[in-house]
Amino acid sequence: MAHSESSLTPGDIVFVGRAASVQFTGRSGFAFRIIAVDARPTYDGWVWLEGYQLDIRGQAVARRRIFVCEAGLRTGQLRPLPASRNSGPRGR
Repeated sequence: MAHSESSLTPGDIVFVGRAASVQFTGRSGFAFRIIAVDARPTYDGWVWLEGYQLDIRGQAVARRRIFVCEAGLRTGQLRPLPASRNSGPRGR
């Protein structure tokens, strides 16, 4: 086991899917807001992350601790989708 320095930092939002780990094999992955990156040694390229799973609006729906291959995470301009016009309170 070796540990390389992670480029992930608290506050980052990443997309977690099958490329990050076979445990995330569902139809689609999910956005994840990182609140902590575990610095303890693990397998090279793998990291424990703590954070919040986000819904399509970018709202936290579950706090999770996940073990993922950092190279399989998608980063960059991940932005939550805008709320649907039908998702708010109903008018008359």
